[in-house]
Amino acid sequence: MSVEEALAMVDTVIKPERLNAVQELVLRQCWSGQTYQEIADGSGYDADYIRVVGSRLWHILSDVFGEKITKNNIRSVLRDRLREVEVHELPEVELELPTEMELPRGVVPLNSSFYIERPPNDSLCYETVLQPGALIRIKAPRQMGKTSLMVRILDHARASGFRTVALSLQQADANVFTDLERFLQWFCATVTRSLELPNRLGDYWDDIFGSSGNTTDYFENYLLKEIDTPMVLALDEVNLLFNYPAIATDFLGLLRAWYEKAKYGVTGSTIWQKLRLIIIHSTDVYIALHIHQSPFNVGLSIELPEFTKAQVQELARRHGIDWGSDDSSSNHVSLIMAKVGGNPCLLRVALYHLRRGDVTFEELLNSAASESGIYHDDLRRQWWNLQQYPQLVAVYRTVVMSSQPVELEQKLAFKLQSLGLVQLHKQGAVPSCDLYRQYFSAHLG
Repeated sequence: MSVEEALAMVDTVIKPERLNAVQELVLRQCWSGQTYQEIADGSGYDADYIRVVGSRLWHILSDVFGEKITKNNIRSVLRDRLREVEVHELPEVELELPTEMELPRGVVPLNSSFYIERPPNDSLCYETVLQPGALIRIKAPRQMGKTSLMVRILDHARASGFRTVALSLQQADANVFTDLERFLQWFCATVTRSLELPNRLGDYWDDIFGSSGNTTDYFENYLLKEIDTPMVLALDEVNLLFNYPAIATDFLGLLRAWYEKAKYGVTGSTIWQKLRLIIIHSTDVYIALHIHQSPFNVGLSIELPEFTKAQVQELARRHGIDWGSDDSSSNHVSLIMAKVGGNPCLLRVALYHLRRGDVTFEELLNSAASESGIYHDDLRRQWWNLQQYPQLVAVYRTVVMSSQPVELEQKLAFKLQSLGLVQLHKQGAVPSCDLYRQYFSAHLG
């Protein structure tokens, strides 16, 4: 059995998913007998990353084939399976459709059938969060599924016996951001309350040591010592800090220092290995951070992509809509993606209304950008978001009116990207989907 035959078999049995480039690399090289370190040396990837990819790959294949698969037995297992059965005869798993359609808004619930994984992101996060002192960074514009992924990582951590804290910076009042000390005290108090521990800030706060030092002391000598299991701290909407550079510089530097305490064998490393950080943000960093004081160049970096055509077909199937059986159905996928791209939220809104019979597919497309269409709430919300930044209105007008990518000032480009209104390419910014181009052309023209 050749490696090409093995890859073909694996791609068949894991449909509708496919191996990504790194998974295929690992399978190819393990097939030829290479170690993870040798694969890393030859490919330029980090050895730990290759090991995580491999571990998850064997786990996926073990589930599919119903027996334990490792890099040492993959050849023999696949060879035996090829002899036993024709791969194309493997039965398709039937999906039980939900009796009530959940509203396509906000976080996708843990028990939802409508959560679509984007390999290898989910599995990498599940593996990484279990590692001592781990740091995971998740970046994507609004409505792309960052928080839905976060709650699943936290659920995975809880299933492993970890304590978890989810803290969104949107929870903070405006006055919390007036100075660093107030912000860090709010941060410590909020984490303490989430852990259901007494607030002991008064015992650990000494002005002579500064706010960052006091925060570190509070975590190291109180919170992390008080709990007897690892803790995952997920920080959502971290991009809000970019509006407060003085606070952001010190706080983000503090997170980087904690990560290094766990990783580099300094005094107290063991206690800091109990802490695993998840940082979620909607845009690139546009404030000045020293390379050695930034948490954005260490740990596992995850950037959530838009859904692929195959993922849209799978999401439709889970709504009881067949968009993959023939050319006509497949064309529906192309048409809806031409309108809203691979935006998970906008796609779920479309499928929700189609499944309920509120509109026909043709009516959906024709009225999508109108006030009477299914996206009227989403479009009004984006219009309101844009108006909160008056300087963005004129800039976005230029983008939606142009047939070519538009070069923008970096800060403005990143803000529009964080709102999900543009995609950024080397040549410049373009509307993130035709729906937004149509709607905002009419309102800004």
